[in-house]
Amino acid sequence: MVDITQKQNTHRTAIAQAVVRVGSMLTIDAIKKKTVPKGDVFAMSKAAGFLGLKKTPELLPDCHPLPIEYAGIAYEIDDLNIIIRVTVKTFYKTGVEVEAMHGASVVALNMYDMLKPIDKGIEIKDIKLLEKTGGKSDIRNQSLT
Repeated sequence: MVDITQKQNTHRTAIAQAVVRVGSMLTIDAIKKKTVPKGDVFAMSKAAGFLGLKKTPELLPDCHPLPIEYAGIAYEIDDLNIIIRVTVKTFYKTGVEVEAMHGASVVALNMYDMLKPIDKGIEIKDIKLLEKTGGKSDIRNQSLT
């Protein structure tokens, strides 16, 4: 691990995205109507995403355990694409970019798992950091899709 003992705590935010593309509007309708056999896709995936981002340092050996002081998961449906956005905030010595991207990845994987019985054409794509603030460098307003 990188030595962060001399770094100062600062307010840090990261926003990450993942996109789940389904194969049919029937899948989108099932999600909206909450008729997917495995349950409420958005609620279950949100819970999985929170677990994923909190467990990031347990799975990625160079990530520091850090206090996550806010996490938010939002969805947007655009035709056959479900755009997942994960926001993570902390006041700490190191950033939360990996936690945000990991959370977005876990949300997408959970959606895939829940939807695979009804749709064989699912793709996960565009997992990326959209924005980060705090620390030495800021990244703002990256491509949103």
